[in-house]
Amino acid sequence: MMTMKKSQRIIEEGVDARRRNYRMRRAGIAGLLLAGSATAALAADPAAGQQIFKAQCSICHSVAPGVNSIGPTLFGVVGRLAGSVAGFQYTAEHKKLGVIWDAATLDKYLTNPAAMVPDTTMIYAGLKDDAERANLIAYLQTLH
Repeated sequence: MMTMKKSQRIIEEGVDARRRNYRMRRAGIAGLLLAGSATAALAADPAAGQQIFKAQCSICHSVAPGVNSIGPTLFGVVGRLAGSVAGFQYTAEHKKLGVIWDAATLDKYLTNPAAMVPDTTMIYAGLKDDAERANLIAYLQTLH
């Protein structure tokens, strides 16, 4: 009889250990995912983004309020309705886009502008590097 109780206790301890191990793994994975997303958000560097802007965007865009060039001013772009800069001639699809430029929308657009706005006149293939795009968006967020 004693060996049966001992065997039962060993089985129960094994089941409990597996449950604890499963919970610990789940908590660890969740922690890593949260830490990764927080690190990515904290890693965005507006100064590096400004350099990317100067090298790739300033040819067509200004950051001065009300100063349009080949492209519309990007001053205040974050939080602005797409296609709404006064005095700039947008394409029909861009005017109808109906999105507010936020970090996620800018990220999608800057990855491949023509995929989001097929009739865009912006001659830019997109910024494929995730870190560079995050840096550029961090810089654009400072323009207010």
